[in-house]
Amino acid sequence: MAPRVLVSDKLSETAVQIFRDRGVDVDFMPDVGKDKDKLLSIIDQYDGLAIRSATKATAKLIDAASKLKVIGRAGIGVDNVDIPAASRRGIIVMNTPFGNSITTAEHAISLLMAVARQIPAADASTQAGKWEKSKFMGVEITGKTLGVIGCGNIGSIAATRGIGLKMRVIAYDPFLSEEKAEELGVEKVDLDELLSRADFITLHVPLTDKTRNIINAEAITKMKTGVRIINCARGGLVVEADLAEAIKSGKVAGAGFDVFEVEPAVDSPLFGLENVVCTPHLGASTSEAQENVALHVAEQMSDYLIKGAVTNAINMPSISAEEAPRLKPFVKLADVLGSFVGQVTESAIKEVEILYDGSTAQMNTKALTSALLAGLIRPQVGDVNMVSAPIMVKERGIILSEARRDKSGVFDGYIMLTVKTENQTRSIAGTVFSDGKPRFIQIKGINLDAEVGAHMVYTTNDDAPGIIGLLGTVFGEAGVNIANFSLGRNHAGGDAIALLYVDERVDEKVLDKLRSNKDIKSAKSLVFDVQ
Repeated sequence: MAPRVLVSDKLSETAVQIFRDRGVDVDFMPDVGKDKDKLLSIIDQYDGLAIRSATKATAKLIDAASKLKVIGRAGIGVDNVDIPAASRRGIIVMNTPFGNSITTAEHAISLLMAVARQIPAADASTQAGKWEKSKFMGVEITGKTLGVIGCGNIGSIAATRGIGLKMRVIAYDPFLSEEKAEELGVEKVDLDELLSRADFITLHVPLTDKTRNIINAEAITKMKTGVRIINCARGGLVVEADLAEAIKSGKVAGAGFDVFEVEPAVDSPLFGLENVVCTPHLGASTSEAQENVALHVAEQMSDYLIKGAVTNAINMPSISAEEAPRLKPFVKLADVLGSFVGQVTESAIKEVEILYDGSTAQMNTKALTSALLAGLIRPQVGDVNMVSAPIMVKERGIILSEARRDKSGVFDGYIMLTVKTENQTRSIAGTVFSDGKPRFIQIKGINLDAEVGAHMVYTTNDDAPGIIGLLGTVFGEAGVNIANFSLGRNHAGGDAIALLYVDERVDEKVLDKLRSNKDIKSAKSLVFDVQ
């Protein structure tokens, strides 16, 4: 019996035909995604669900999808899919990360031009029979400084377009190397410098804990008077109320917004303000981009349902059926090793070295490396998978090297990750025990044995008496339960580390109490996907 796919959003007819040509039974119901009850009542009939942004693949919907094997998102953002719920059910979630990059970057530049010359307001005035030539005095963009926040796939395209318009381009991206910046023709700066120098600011970062509200009242105070701000990335990057106040005061001269804190945006503090240009999340909406992402998702889903091939999966590595049982635990290990370093690293990464020792050297190291890189950059870029991660790392000019060697220690096989930044080198090693769970076995050259939990706290400190008691006391007073505790040191009185496995994420106020102790060098809350 042929696999059955439901297309619940508007995809091109060409994409629907791809499903049919590949032997997939497809039902094209482009409006059912907006009808939650209807979708819920029929979803148990399908092996695959192809969506855009209108369909919300919630935990409730996923629980009702008894046959569902794959969800394909035509586009990059998977905010409308409950990925943990899908993972728990063994449902693969795919996206198409590169089909609409040019379109989104072009939209950002279009909004920049519209704001610079007040084109929408001038158009409305002129068509109303007015001739208010003196009212719409715009500014040139030639010679102005464009600040690009996030210089990945889309941001780098926006940067090159800015250079083509004879703008000076500066970029902030923790993963952008000096070499890659030079190749693009942009100047790499920190965020505060970008805010203070830019005449125009365009955002091209995902919405993560680190980027949420990156443009707020405090950030705006650091900007030039007369700056113009463009957001075609994600709602929530900018505090709209703060920006609205800055526009009213004259601090910010204008803004172009395609995305909003709440969508559909029927009301926003930005609406009705002079020289604010708004569009209804059109960044990816060109005929070319819509076609590209639709074709890609149809091809990917068909290949999986017919052949078992996994491409651009958010929650599943590209692994063959034969090697899966042995490889999957080490894929998880690779992901958590990368995630550890990604969460504790703040400066730009220049080099990544991966050592596969013993049995791991004989495995599918391509899948392991992809999983490690995805874990490494996910804290910064958000929507990343095992296919897109190596490309994103390459785009940022990060040097990647791998080495394999025969068993050299007590472990049958382990993976060691070493990351070099502009100011330090970090290393971490891990293995998989007989229970199939990942373990940290070395950090910063210090040996330890630490079970990986969903919530952990990592501390570095001087090897001094009372540290263990301090950790226990501070966490106990805060009601934080410690499930496991691992520690190590390089030598007596030297550098020491501790990894605490806790039941829930530790509040920053609790960590601040630790940091106030003179012997504690750092304390960081970590989160791992260990399901």
